[in-house]
Amino acid sequence: MKAYSLDLRERVAAACAQPRRTIGAVATQFSVSVSFVEKLLHRQRTSGSLAALPHRSGPAPLLDAAARAELGARLLYLPPYSPDFNPIELAFSKLKTWLRTVKVRTRETLEAVIQTVTDWITERDAQNWFDHCGYHVH
Repeated sequence: MKAYSLDLRERVAAACAQPRRTIGAVATQFSVSVSFVEKLLHRQRTSGSLAALPHRSGPAPLLDAAARAELGARLLYLPPYSPDFNPIELAFSKLKTWLRTVKVRTRETLEAVIQTVTDWITERDAQNWFDHCGYHVH
């Protein structure tokens, strides 16, 4: 639910309490979605509150430190982005080197060269790029 102000939430709830007011009409009047009004009314009925819920920090870890240690598992955090550890950067480097070598200057030449990409970027190249970046996938 979007974090609308408490004042707006109270006005929407009061408008819904008026006789013969539909949820759709209230949503249109206050420029909010029908879904928002439905969720707001549900929250009011179940908890008695119209206040927005606090933000959650995300899902809890599936394994705590003790469980990981018992299983012999390690938690490895990814480093910040670095082109040195990204295989696609190495592929682009080879592509740019090739384009400079064949002196691509027109769109037609560029399209022709890119169509031959499978001839000069091999499976072994890709494997080496992943290995170089520390992703050993054999």
